[in-house]
Amino acid sequence: MGNLNLAASRIRLLIIFILVFFLLFAARLIQIQAVQAGEYRSKAVNEMESTRAIPAARGEITDINGVAFARSVSAINIVVDQTQVTDAAQTANFAAPYLEMTVAQIQSAISGTKKYSMVAKSAKPAVWRNLTAAIESYNAALAKEHFDKRIVGFFAERNYIREYPSGSLVSSLVGFVRQDGIGAAGIESSMNSTITGTDGRYSFARGLGAEIPGSQNELIAAKKGTTVRLTIDRDVQWVAANAIQEAVSKARAVSGTVIVMDPKTGHILAHATAPTFDPNNTKTVSESLMRNPSVQDVYEPGSTGKVMTLAAALEEKKITPETVLTVPYSIKRGGDTFHDHERHPVQKLTTSGILAVSSNTGTIQIGEMLSNDTLHDYLSKFGIGKSTGSGLPGESAGILRPVSNWSGTTAPTVAFGQGYSLTAMQATSIFATIANDGVRVSPTVIAGTSDASGKFTASSARTNERVISATTAQQLRIMMESVVSGQGTAPSAAVPGYRVAGKTGTAMRFNSELRKYSGYTASFIGFAPADAPKYVISVTIQDPKGAHYGGSLAGPVFKKVMTFVLQSEHVAPTGTKVMPVALTQKELSAKKREDSVVKTSQVRARQR
Repeated sequence: MGNLNLAASRIRLLIIFILVFFLLFAARLIQIQAVQAGEYRSKAVNEMESTRAIPAARGEITDINGVAFARSVSAINIVVDQTQVTDAAQTANFAAPYLEMTVAQIQSAISGTKKYSMVAKSAKPAVWRNLTAAIESYNAALAKEHFDKRIVGFFAERNYIREYPSGSLVSSLVGFVRQDGIGAAGIESSMNSTITGTDGRYSFARGLGAEIPGSQNELIAAKKGTTVRLTIDRDVQWVAANAIQEAVSKARAVSGTVIVMDPKTGHILAHATAPTFDPNNTKTVSESLMRNPSVQDVYEPGSTGKVMTLAAALEEKKITPETVLTVPYSIKRGGDTFHDHERHPVQKLTTSGILAVSSNTGTIQIGEMLSNDTLHDYLSKFGIGKSTGSGLPGESAGILRPVSNWSGTTAPTVAFGQGYSLTAMQATSIFATIANDGVRVSPTVIAGTSDASGKFTASSARTNERVISATTAQQLRIMMESVVSGQGTAPSAAVPGYRVAGKTGTAMRFNSELRKYSGYTASFIGFAPADAPKYVISVTIQDPKGAHYGGSLAGPVFKKVMTFVLQSEHVAPTGTKVMPVALTQKELSAKKREDSVVKTSQVRARQR
């Protein structure tokens, strides 16, 4: 009986032990499957699965009509798992012809113990296809006993490379990207955060440390960057670029720029520089060529600056277009002697005549009708010493010293366009202000942006500021028409069938390296039609050799570009006649006699 009780006790204990075991097992199972499921799943994923970035394409940079100046095209990063490579020398010799790399370069990239090593970054998709096809063919042809001689370990990643279809056409404005895909100059740099896309992520399974083909799973889709639409018209840009390149080459000049602007909107239709560079290949390009001279290089404007002096004097009622001054060849001020560019006897010129023949001594006398503070204030209102607000990277504000720092020769020098510095963009803006009835509109090259879905958002309207009255601007435009007449300094800028107004500039050029004046800046800036301006074009040529006058060098470039712009934009001639202005006292007296005769005839006609 005792044995039976002992056996029963043992059975009960066994049953209890089994029950406890299963209860503990169940509890552990619940803990694993429910409570700690996420933790264990994460560990499994970390051991068997990894994630990697999906590169996003940058947005495009296009012209006003959507023609691409910069775009991202598909490329492949060719990567290797070094631990899978059995014979680095053999593999390097095999892959070299397909990757267009040296055997040494490939062998260095595939030798070692790294699971991930870059062999060829941003290769063309065709290179990867040719390589993989060759590997498959080679491996398939191997006999079983040479299985260890297979070419293995290569795999591909999606990537993008930046392409510039128009080459050097607009490179100083658009810029380029660095090897790491970040904008390095131009719009690529200033709007890099906008143009850059958002990378995605994908997961993949790993086997023996390598990515298992076909195991990829997109987790987050890559988002393409925003596209930037410029105000530039590619066709106008092409004409401007060719014209300035030809002029710079012919004059053996250091550089040149052409800017075409709509004075009412501030839109820049063309922005051409010479020399330039190819953004598709920047390895051997100097940093100086990568600069944007239109906003980064400053120079003394010379005679184009005279329009601000005359505008100020007209606005302050110190002169009229027919005010007569005695104009000598030379004049002494502040201990220095100033003179005109060509020797001449003492002349009696109207202020219109002073502008037409670009007299320095006459402009100095007009400037003396204003206080130094007033002259300085007008230059400042026209934008000298201030950024234009174009938003282009590296833009200089130019140089305009405060009146407190002026010497006895500063005021006369400033009056005829020297002693201060500006950029080509600022110079264009000055003439656009006159063309726009005295209202300065800040220039821009950005028409708007398009998001990844293609939705376009136009840029906000530009800031504007009244600088001179509409009456003063209209008077000045009529005076400036005489510059392109047969009696002016730029008949070469005249466009047949259209009224054209403008001003030449031939300024002494300060060489910052030599720390002295050396050479000249030749320029012409004008607009058409003169009585209802649609477009302003500035042409600037730096340090030409030989002939250096703005009328002969820059005038023909203006004519070529303006003729194309007016025709391509279907701007018809206004049909109005040029209003004759007297340039000399003799012409003024003759005009007054003629006007008197006309009035007398009109009175007699009414009396009859």
